[in-house]
Amino acid sequence: MKIKLSWILILCGFIASSNAIAKGDIQAGKTKSASCAACHGADGNSRNPIWPKLSGQHASYLSKQLQDFKAQKRNNPTMMGMAMPLSDRDIADLSAYFSQQKQTVGAVDEDLLTVGEALYRGGDKDAGIPACMACHGPSGVGNPSAAYPMVSGQHAAYVEKTLKDFRSGTRANDRNRMMQDIAKKMTDAQIKAVASYVQGLQ
Repeated sequence: MKIKLSWILILCGFIASSNAIAKGDIQAGKTKSASCAACHGADGNSRNPIWPKLSGQHASYLSKQLQDFKAQKRNNPTMMGMAMPLSDRDIADLSAYFSQQKQTVGAVDEDLLTVGEALYRGGDKDAGIPACMACHGPSGVGNPSAAYPMVSGQHAAYVEKTLKDFRSGTRANDRNRMMQDIAKKMTDAQIKAVASYVQGLQ
């Protein structure tokens, strides 16, 4: 009985430790984020539109991307090199920090608004493209429990590149190939329009 109790206590300690790592420490993440600032900005709002904003993104999603870069499941030489030396603790702390930062406001190109909004809210039935908001929500905040990222306010250039990468298979770390299958049905014009729309989505 004492042996079983000891194993239970050890298991509980392991679970508690794992949960602590999963949650991350915001202050520790701020300190560790110095190396991220050059590209993504000190608060996660990158100035270069081809680099994603990390601010306000779900910690669970950020953690998955860093783990995927580290495991080379997501292909980007720069990010793979940055993620490689990170421990699980580092990844949790960084993810916690950036998730708590306030995202800067973006804007939609008025010439692309009608097409972009129609795709985001209603999809394209004839092409078999579902509405983006079905997963990412009406205001683009996503769903962390389902691993759907926040897309509202994200740089249009980055979203456009991401969708094209999913379409070509250059990026393939989506669950059940969901984004790859959707992006393959989208034209360049549709991708550009919906990317612009989410940039201004609040």
